[in-house]
Amino acid sequence: METTRQAKISRLLQKELSEIFRKQTAKTRGSIVTVTTVRVSPDLSVAKAYISVFPSDKSEAVLESVRKSAQTIRYELAKIVRFQLRKTPELSFFLDDSMDYIENIDSLLGKTKETLGEPEENTPAEPEK
Repeated sequence: METTRQAKISRLLQKELSEIFRKQTAKTRGSIVTVTTVRVSPDLSVAKAYISVFPSDKSEAVLESVRKSAQTIRYELAKIVRFQLRKTPELSFFLDDSMDYIENIDSLLGKTKETLGEPEENTPAEPEK
């Protein structure tokens, strides 16, 4: 269970990491990187950041690049949060593929609707007796 302190630090790190990625991607005009969730360990020494990348076909390459520059990102983050946190947590980055998962479900549901045939929207339902 996450404590209030962990939740506050998670939100702070998510906000600031998002801003760091926004500035980096503005320079390169490449992929859009979104920080979807940050989970902080109970001792506040490790933070797991989950990122989502658009377009998703570049996600593995972007994740590898982010992981290689994790120490630089941590340094940038430390400069920003130095007055809120005594020690900046170690950062681990993971791919958040929940958007791809949702998109896949939507496409499957769309195929199901096509197979079953859509009912008329304007036809009133008959009352039950």
